[in-house]
Amino acid sequence: MINRNFKNSLLVILAAAFTCFVNLQAQPANIIWIMVEDISPELSCYGHPAVKTPNIDGLAEDGVLYQKAYTTAPSCTPSRNAMLLGVFQTKTDTQDQRIRDKELPEGIVPFTKLLQEAGYYTALGCGYAGKTDHNFNYETLPGKSKDYLFDGRDWKERKDGQPFFAQITLNKSHRLGGENKDWIKVSRESLHPVSPEEVVLPPYFPDHPVCRLDWARYLDAIEYVDGQVGEIVTRLKEEGIFENTLIIFIGDNGRCHLRGKCWLYEGGIHVPMIIRYPKLFEANTESNELISTIDITATILDFAGAEMPDYLDGISIVDKNRDEREYVFAARDLVGEVMDHIRCVRTKDLKYIMNFTPENGYYECRYVQDNRPMLQVMEDLHQEGKLNDAQQLLLARYKPKEELYDLRNDPHEINNLAEHPDYADKKAELRNILMDWLIESSDTGLKGHLPWQSAKTKHIKN
Repeated sequence: MINRNFKNSLLVILAAAFTCFVNLQAQPANIIWIMVEDISPELSCYGHPAVKTPNIDGLAEDGVLYQKAYTTAPSCTPSRNAMLLGVFQTKTDTQDQRIRDKELPEGIVPFTKLLQEAGYYTALGCGYAGKTDHNFNYETLPGKSKDYLFDGRDWKERKDGQPFFAQITLNKSHRLGGENKDWIKVSRESLHPVSPEEVVLPPYFPDHPVCRLDWARYLDAIEYVDGQVGEIVTRLKEEGIFENTLIIFIGDNGRCHLRGKCWLYEGGIHVPMIIRYPKLFEANTESNELISTIDITATILDFAGAEMPDYLDGISIVDKNRDEREYVFAARDLVGEVMDHIRCVRTKDLKYIMNFTPENGYYECRYVQDNRPMLQVMEDLHQEGKLNDAQQLLLARYKPKEELYDLRNDPHEINNLAEHPDYADKKAELRNILMDWLIESSDTGLKGHLPWQSAKTKHIKN
């Protein structure tokens, strides 16, 4: 009798434990998308010298670090528009920096709306910056509400048991925008500022004290951001939801330095990307798969079990049957007062750039010029005849119509091979691939530059 009662009690306990286990497994996971402004892969987990990023490194140790992640644009507004919609910005006429009140093509909605329909609470900021920077007008959206994109400002406002999606922007690495984003202030207040003597500059910058100091301050801002990542992780752990939360860490565009932000060189579109969710992504791994940041939009929708519209240009990373990308594309148009139409296609080894307005040279818009201390140094050294050929590239009055770089042997894109006879076939191949993309996407930024393009464009799935 005792044994029978013991067995019955044991069965009840096991049944209850199993039920709890099943419920835990069935509970939808939360999603946090940490988007850092103006940052390239200058992190210690990417092997960059001088900088220390232990919290971001911790995400990489528990997740997947992507070596070849690329934004679709080298500045925040078009890049964020593409990610918010899951569609290339040149398809939705949102390719210009802060040109508001665009009407979205029929049927295209922000991906947060699809998450809401799947039962997710969508939060923006969560104690940090709540940047969206979209170019489309709320009047064109169903409901016409300012709360259309997100349900609230913090995931703590969700219903009990409701899964959440949170988009968090960390902006200290953004050089411009007042004291809150002042690199000098961040460096001054750092307990362990990066030593200018320890930094390693790209070869197109002169080895000058001002250049070294400016780069060190950029790294100080990154270390500040790393501390914020640590705060977010700590909060998740304290709330007991860390292990059931997918964390995505990326940059919205490349670093705020010359030949970086605003340009289609690696410094402008190559960004760090880390995904942590050990239940699905193998810990402490690296991937050389080509990733476009619009793939993150598709990945989030797929992970959440939300609707995956046919118009999405992204590829879900959680789809194990996916075909990996052979190419990623990027575009630059209006930034500040400078309209400079540039398009590029990148393979794992090569990059082809077409400059539709080469007469613009490498002119930076006014607000960029005012916040690039390296620029004045380089102009002074140029006058003194003290710049080498690589450093002279930044001051050229005209850009070549076409550029081709072998990134295996020339990661800093110094040697343009567009006219090299050994690369003629590759140049033609990549030019055709880029042109096919422009045609298929009915590129709205190139009106008047493409002879086959009508005045009225339409949305065509890539």
